[in-house]
Amino acid sequence: MFNMTPIQIEGETFIAVTLKLPKTNFMAVMNDVGYIMCGALDVALLNEKLKDRKIVAGRAVGVRTIEQLLDAPLESVTLEAEQLGIVPGLIGKEALLKMK
Repeated sequence: MFNMTPIQIEGETFIAVTLKLPKTNFMAVMNDVGYIMCGALDVALLNEKLKDRKIVAGRAVGVRTIEQLLDAPLESVTLEAEQLGIVPGLIGKEALLKMK
């Protein structure tokens, strides 16, 4: 099952995506600048092999719902995200609000 829903965080609109896969869920919340995602995100790949794309992204682990993703501290972030003040430990929704 695939679900895509607009969500509001402090007046800003983001798109939440959930894909239910066998034995796991894939989740991301995004806007035009970047995204936060569940543990499936390979931050090292984005920083190393795809560095030229300048992707703004953060990864939270151990989350099973969009709500948990929004409330979880980020475990890792891309180099481009760090330039916006998004650092490991920052709560998901706070990171999204820095993606402007």
